[in-house]
Amino acid sequence: MGFCPQCSSGGPLTEVAETTRNRSKRRGAPPVPIALGEQQGSEVIRTNTGLGELDRVLGGGLVDGSVVLVGGEPGVGKSTLLLQMAGSLAASGHSVLVASAEESAQQVGLRARRLGVESSDVLLLAEDDVDAVISAARELSPKVLIMDSIQTVGAPDVASAPGSITQVREASSRLIRFAKTSGTSVVLVGHVTKDGALAGPKTLEHMVDVVLSLEGDPDRGFRALRSFKNRFGATHVVALFEMLSEGMIEVADPSEAFLAEWQSNVPGTVVFPAVEGRRSVMVEIQALVTKTTTPQPRRSVRGVDAPRVHQLLAVLDRHAGLYLGDHEVYVNVVGGWKVTEPGADLAIALAIASSAVDCPLGSTAAWGEVGLAGEVRPVPYDTRRREEAERLGVKTLISSENRLRVSSALVLAGLGVVT
Repeated sequence: MGFCPQCSSGGPLTEVAETTRNRSKRRGAPPVPIALGEQQGSEVIRTNTGLGELDRVLGGGLVDGSVVLVGGEPGVGKSTLLLQMAGSLAASGHSVLVASAEESAQQVGLRARRLGVESSDVLLLAEDDVDAVISAARELSPKVLIMDSIQTVGAPDVASAPGSITQVREASSRLIRFAKTSGTSVVLVGHVTKDGALAGPKTLEHMVDVVLSLEGDPDRGFRALRSFKNRFGATHVVALFEMLSEGMIEVADPSEAFLAEWQSNVPGTVVFPAVEGRRSVMVEIQALVTKTTTPQPRRSVRGVDAPRVHQLLAVLDRHAGLYLGDHEVYVNVVGGWKVTEPGADLAIALAIASSAVDCPLGSTAAWGEVGLAGEVRPVPYDTRRREEAERLGVKTLISSENRLRVSSALVLAGLGVVT
């Protein structure tokens, strides 16, 4: 066919021989099911990594025998963060085996010296054979095994190149089997596609216990570590780091870091108190509206969903009399933070309207979901958002608590663009 009919990938089709498994009948007594009520679960044993933000995303630390998948774009700091974790674990008396299939031992050593990781309990293995890595791990019995990365390691008995779907699935299954039988925590580094999704088969995310994603803005150095799956803790928990020359530094107060350079007297800027897990984070949403002569004005969106912004532009036109069909619209969340909750609708609408009429909003925070009929609907954690805004000294708070419409919210903000 020349292409994959499911994902439309243009790569060549590769013939893969199916592995023959031993399906002989088991001798002895047949397996006996156990009643769920009689099954006594053992207590989860966790190991603190020494990095408070990382432990919080993991739910309290690494669980013995668990498999963690860490994904992220190239250069975002995955290897740096995990090497720092290895150094912190070694400082607590735990042995760590770092298996690198991407970089040589000299390259990893240079990074380790820059980060100050020089403990003898951190062992390095430059190997791209997954069986050799598992064999070394069984002999050394480390507390944690770090595999960097799962797309560059392969099984020699599988007839395909490393990084292929078959190799990734087989290598992952062997590492997961090793983790479950030995009690060693395994951390896998995963590549991402150009769309930001983890590369490889989707079953990889189902096989592992924890899925983490490291995101960030290369211009400012902030890195957000998000938890999308966690069998031993809460999901959608976010930790914030700052990438410096000495490594990843934990940011204790993300709200203060994101608003450090906030200029409230500039049109097109408003603060949105986001809620990620149990943490409230104040982020700055900026908008720029400028007139254009092109037949198709540009809409550039960064940090929020683009279809959501297009929907808000239609609502502002229909219910607030703000026509922007001949204007270019740019929306950005400062600091590289990604906002996915619909509660940011009102803040985005206010930022767009503020830039369109060239009127600053001042020290204003807003939250609420904007419906297609122009109503502002309430969103969860209203009290938590209000407390976080008041803690940082924001003067004007506009929320969905009063059952506003988007037109009245613009008037309340002092824009006065209603027809």
